Amino acid sequence: MRILKPNTYFASLILLTFWSINTHAQESNVSVNQDTRFEQLLKEKRKINPSITVNDRYKVQIFYGDNDKARKALSDFKRDFKNIDGTIVFESPTYKVWVGNFKSKIDAEKIMVDIKKKYPHALLIKPNK
Repeated sequence: MRILKPNTYFASLILLTFWSINTHAQESNVSVNQDTRFEQLLKEKRKINPSITVNDRYKVQIFYGDNDKARKALSDFKRDFKNIDGTIVFESPTYKVWVGNFKSKIDAEKIMVDIKKKYPHALLIKPNK
């Protein structure tokens, strides 16, 4: 191994120092081109999203049983109560039909009076997922 002379060593060190000062990181501008339908999809998701929330909301369970009967119960409910959303939830081995999305228990109980006329076995629940 050859040892550099002090003059060459210092000259290399100074050259390397000046060279590292002049180096730059990569600089560039990034532009994203997105489809206009993407914004429309986001708006729709924002509208739907509050109705999807399960936590801290009350629901009314109108059916508990097999898949075919659950689908029929949900379609009958949607026909009778057009302004209340409903969904089918699978918890092994049965299907449950949950309707409504109420912030308070009082709101849910008010609607449940009307629902119990058609579905006498309906019960008020507060899912905890």
